[in-house]
Amino acid sequence: MPKGYWIARVDVHDPEAYKAYVAANGAVFRQYGARFLVRGGQSLTPEGTVRQRNVVLEFPSYADAVACYESAEYQPVKAMRAAASEADIVIIEGYDGPQP
Repeated sequence: MPKGYWIARVDVHDPEAYKAYVAANGAVFRQYGARFLVRGGQSLTPEGTVRQRNVVLEFPSYADAVACYESAEYQPVKAMRAAASEADIVIIEGYDGPQP
């Protein structure tokens, strides 16, 4: 079964409030088996729009990724993020097929 991913592109406008979101999200992410593959760090955007921060979270499955986002536990945490930043969030199923 392919894994699931959150791809988040974020502009933080209240760094102190965003720190509270970062501190709060770990418990929910652990509950759904998530792990960070990308969490900020150096990046290059040769095409498209730029955001300050890029994050990729891996979940055991697409269903887990969706369930985490929609969970009652994540809703207050999501509200913290929304108050501190503007984000584009994509939830996507991984690819397990043939490679070039």
